[in-house]
Amino acid sequence: MTKVCINSEPEKSSSLPGDFAIWIFILAELGVFSILFIAYAFARVFNLEMFAEGHQHLNQLAGMINTIALITSSYFVVRAVIAIKEGKSKVCSRWINWALLAALVYVGVKMWEYTETIGAGYSLHTNTFYMFYFLLTFFHFAHVLLGMVILIVVSKKAKNGDYSSEDHTGVETGASYWHMVDLLWIILFPLVYVIH
Repeated sequence: MTKVCINSEPEKSSSLPGDFAIWIFILAELGVFSILFIAYAFARVFNLEMFAEGHQHLNQLAGMINTIALITSSYFVVRAVIAIKEGKSKVCSRWINWALLAALVYVGVKMWEYTETIGAGYSLHTNTFYMFYFLLTFFHFAHVLLGMVILIVVSKKAKNGDYSSEDHTGVETGASYWHMVDLLWIILFPLVYVIH
């Protein structure tokens, strides 16, 4: 007699979400940012007074609003992934659009912050602190813009029904990249804006 065992629980996948290539890219980007964060920390050790003064001129409120905007956008991206896994591609698209709206808040606040900082006479050439401030925040800003382009493509494809509960690698790939952008800000914000 042959026994058949039916397992009602779905098989758990041990693979990373999204396309494997995005994880190579994410690791490379995390490596580059790690080098920049370490260089910032070393420069700070040798220029404590300069860095302390620089911190006083940064807009803490802008940094906090941007933190909230990016964390909120990541939550919306998580909801989009959940929606597509449930086969709700239009709902997935709407969640991604909410994430894009939160990202636009980040972009608007960051542009306002740059305008305010540059208007006060600070630039990449002011001193070592501002060199790192502009380098780190602008490099991150560029990643946010790229992430927004990726999310726009994913949203359009989801709206068109190009993803399903079985085939949603593109959504997970975009989500993985977006979460990297969020993670980098969560490290960058306290490092540059908070720690004195």
